Amino acid sequence: MKYRVTALLLCCAVAATAQKDGGGITKKMLGDIQKEQRLEAADRALVNAIGANAIDNLAQNRQNAGAIDTHFSIETKKQSITDQQSSGRCWMFSGMNVLRSDFNRRTDSLVVEFSQAYLFFWDQLEKANLMLQGCIDNAQKPLDDQRVQFFFHSPIGDGGTFCGVADLAEKYGLVPREVMPESFSTDNTSKARQLVSSKLREYGLQLREMVSKGKKGTSLEKAKTRMLSQIYHMLQLTIGEPPQKFTYAFKNEKGKAAGEAREWTPQEFYQEVVGGPLNGTFVMVMNDPRRDYYKTYEVELDRHTYDGHNWKYVNLPMDDIEQMAIAALKDGRKLYSSYDVGKMLDRKRGYADTENFDYGSLFGTTFPMTKAERISTFDSGSTHAMTLTAVDLDANGRATKWKVENSWGASWGQQGCLIMTDRWLREYMFRLVVPNEYVPEKVMQAYQTAPVMVMPEDPLFQEDE
Repeated sequence: MKYRVTALLLCCAVAATAQKDGGGITKKMLGDIQKEQRLEAADRALVNAIGANAIDNLAQNRQNAGAIDTHFSIETKKQSITDQQSSGRCWMFSGMNVLRSDFNRRTDSLVVEFSQAYLFFWDQLEKANLMLQGCIDNAQKPLDDQRVQFFFHSPIGDGGTFCGVADLAEKYGLVPREVMPESFSTDNTSKARQLVSSKLREYGLQLREMVSKGKKGTSLEKAKTRMLSQIYHMLQLTIGEPPQKFTYAFKNEKGKAAGEAREWTPQEFYQEVVGGPLNGTFVMVMNDPRRDYYKTYEVELDRHTYDGHNWKYVNLPMDDIEQMAIAALKDGRKLYSSYDVGKMLDRKRGYADTENFDYGSLFGTTFPMTKAERISTFDSGSTHAMTLTAVDLDANGRATKWKVENSWGASWGQQGCLIMTDRWLREYMFRLVVPNEYVPEKVMQAYQTAPVMVMPEDPLFQEDE
């Protein structure tokens, strides 16, 4: 008992010495704060209103809540709307929307919907390998090292970028949606991801222990292969077994078979619908006002496969990005793009505008941060990928509004699409994937220079979900 009391007193003493003098909320400070709180009648009404209503409903700018102009001077061909359900696979849905649009444009009659479940299986297996190999590569570093923490913090996730679509489709091919349909665990990814992540963390510790005991080369490779076999089995049970061969006949826009059914491998099907490599055919551009424009940056370890491509982009002003987007849309090309979609979004109308809500008046303050300041402080960043499909130009050729195909189902927003004003897009758009033929020489030259390496912990370099 005497020992316990002594230990308790010691702990209290340590805790006391750990406290900092100054910097806390003192009684005087609290008094000063409370003196500033003068709830007038209007404020009390707001307390009652906010306590019983959604903030967005109260902050909605009624002057901006009228009918939405749905006319677009430049619009690509409509296609069916997809639904990612409760998953973070927007990057894959948007990327595949672009691929199937390009296929339809090239054939002028045939349509196809790709299986997200098929590519997601390989995405998860490849990310598992990336994590385990990362643990091997960094096994000599302490567990609290930033790079080691990077792998253990998020061993596997749903998010990604178009670079992942390119690497995975080139390596594993594609299959039609009806060949490998969605499962409960592809529509609702959180539980399976949690269990696979737990297993990967366990395996990561085991690999670090092996390295500490002098294991290397073949023994580590065999151990990793055995671990990936278990991950494969978990994915097989939750997502399904990826087909090695399948029989399929293409359909026209009326849903009728266009030709005889034949047997395909996923790689053969990819060659038929895509026509060749994706890598090397596009440039990813970014608007990040914190960094120098017309320079190329590469995000370390931001890739889907260990042997694939890091996410590399040219940083550009929004004027340049818009001109490339307009040129591609005029030519009928849909484009992969990403945004901070939750900001100033009227979900009921499927309409994004900087004037949708007046939060400042509701709370008696202002929200003046610039785009650069919002990025730097984690207040804004790319959260969702969508497929850019249309733009409306004024008499001077300047964009006034844009439209994207979303992946939240056909009943959401504007028949599954989102309309955004140009002023909103300039504030909350971040990435655009542009086919090479629409990239000006100045931008292409910048893209081909040696990139500046940046860290994946940067506020802006989170994967699209």
